[in-house]
Formats: sequence, structure tokens, C-alpha cells
Amino acid sequence: MVLYRYVRNPMYLGVAGIVVSRAIYFWSLPILFYLVFILLCANLFVCFYEEPHLRAVFGEQYLEYCRRVSRWLPRRPISG
Repeated sequence: MVLYRYVRNPMYLGVAGIVVSRAIYFWSLPILFYLVFILLCANLFVCFYEEPHLRAVFGEQYLEYCRRVSRWLPRRPISG
């Protein structure tokens, strides 16, 4: 759970990291295209389903979490 202090979607970033490592290892442009597809699908899912659902379930508590923690780019947690 510690990863969720730095970024809201660490599992998606982990998958992206694995795909990037495979693209580098195999020196494969099609795998990079696959990465773009994965990231696009994940972003659409998060923006249009996951986050609205979490806002509906957790309300203001989730909104405060969103203000403190970045969706995709890890950063230091903001105290609060």
C-alpha cells in the first residue's frame, strides 16, 4: 500500500514497466506500439470508469487523495 502514497495507479505503471523492458530486451517496435495501446486503454479506463466510481463511493475523502497524489507520475507525497 505504500506505493499508493506516491502515485494513484502503481499497478498500471508496473505493467507498463514490464512492457518497456520487453521492448528494450527484444528491440521491438511492435511491443512499443502495444505499450501505447495499453497506456491509452488504461488512461481511458481510469478517467472514465475507475475515478468516477471511486468519487461516488468515497466522496470528499477520494477527492482529497486525488489532490495529494498524482495519477501517473510519481512524486513526493504532500502532507495533509
